[in-house]
Amino acid sequence: MKLELLGKKLGMSQVYDENNNLVPVTIIEAGPCPILQVKTKDSDGYSAIQIGFNPNRKPPNKANSCKKGHAKKAGVDAQQISQEVRLDNGHDLKQGSTITVEDFKDIKIVDVVSKTKGKGFQGVVKRWNFAGGPASHGSMFHRRGGSYGLCQWPGRIFKNKKMPGHMGNVSRTTQNLQIMKIFPDKNLLLVKGSVPGHKGSIITLRVAKKSKI
Repeated sequence: MKLELLGKKLGMSQVYDENNNLVPVTIIEAGPCPILQVKTKDSDGYSAIQIGFNPNRKPPNKANSCKKGHAKKAGVDAQQISQEVRLDNGHDLKQGSTITVEDFKDIKIVDVVSKTKGKGFQGVVKRWNFAGGPASHGSMFHRRGGSYGLCQWPGRIFKNKKMPGHMGNVSRTTQNLQIMKIFPDKNLLLVKGSVPGHKGSIITLRVAKKSKI
């Protein structure tokens, strides 16, 4: 079954592994994620579940009426974030049950889906690593991108041209991260290495799709 869990990046630290090597880890607060809805092929045309997550521990009465009503059907508190997880037929997950970090205790490798840090509007030197022009006085071509347009034909700029624009804040998947430690009582999970995103960013934790272990 494709097990997934919503979480929040808390930061980085370092721990010792079984061989007494110091390993950098990312601390993730994962779950608990109640199942808000179960979709089946008969009712919805496909099989999936909808999980929720309350990263800031926001009081349920602060949610809007839509989230309150949706969570009430499952018999759980209103959640700030919800996400769908596609599943195969034959799973035994039920509406109102909860997926926790303890469900990952037998899993060694995971994938983490998160958004990179937003950098705002940036030029071509920072965004695309352009070399820029001469740095001497009077060149008037220090950090520009050069010529973008074309002549009479085709008279436009081609798509995917490297130009200034918004940088960062895009979804990225880090594959095959090793789980170092799990703390079920605190809903914490430590994975080896780094994860894109700032502290407090929302991530999706799933069983690794391309793991060879």
